[in-house]
Amino acid sequence: MSIKAEHINFLYGQGTAFEQYALKDVSFQIQDGEFIGLIGHTGSGKSTLIQHLNGLLKATSGAIYYNGENIYQEGYDMKALRSRVGLVFQYPEHQLFEIDVFSDVCFGPKNQGLDPEEIKERAREALGLVGLPKRFWEQSPFELSGGQKRRVAIAGVLAMRPEVLILDEPTAGLDPRGRDEILDELAALHKEKHMTIILVSHSMEDIARYADRILVMNHGEKLFDAPPREVFRHYKELEQVGLAAPQITYIVHQLREHGVMVPDDITTVEEAKTAILEMLQKGGGQS
Repeated sequence: MSIKAEHINFLYGQGTAFEQYALKDVSFQIQDGEFIGLIGHTGSGKSTLIQHLNGLLKATSGAIYYNGENIYQEGYDMKALRSRVGLVFQYPEHQLFEIDVFSDVCFGPKNQGLDPEEIKERAREALGLVGLPKRFWEQSPFELSGGQKRRVAIAGVLAMRPEVLILDEPTAGLDPRGRDEILDELAALHKEKHMTIILVSHSMEDIARYADRILVMNHGEKLFDAPPREVFRHYKELEQVGLAAPQITYIVHQLREHGVMVPDDITTVEEAKTAILEMLQKGGGQS
């Protein structure tokens, strides 16, 4: 599986006095099994970009290739693409509508034209993958907690067995426990199912912890495309475009300014803990 965006431009109000670029000359490639973090300030083009990846929006110019095929070519099967590239919108629980949880998760596979037994099997598998206990499956989704509703919505996309899972702020509005549970389940999906995941998030800590690579958007343009260590080294440039680095990045730089020479590319608390313990074992670290 691969997704390739080539010189994507997208204009709102094209040909009018209100014409504005939402995306401007954006190019990148995503390979099978990657965990991509997508960050940017509000209005940077993140949500617009992800809606191009499964054909919900069509670029004004440029091309998007899925497994080497241009999705804009005549006769391309967009319905099949949307089954392979699953998109979970922000607050996806607002799209729940069936009488019970199990029926809601069955909705996507049913639309794929699968036989009833296959539909049920996929729903059971998807609900298992998101960690929702069986006792909730026959309940109305509207009786569940926020985190449980979020799991049901994600399961509804997983039941279509996508090759790529795109999530737009999947932890928005959840308490810390609910947020961690959702993200840990996504990490397990990535590891166990080798699923390609694109995570849009405002939490730099979450992005640093889970992503292999980060795409940074700024006013519709790609600013950075690199591993977390490299991106967060540019924390001052990120601040200039309304972003930040993980809090631990700032602590590490303060330590270095005071002569505690921990590595300058630490992005998580776990890495900082390991580095400091190693330094103490070696008997110092101050220069």
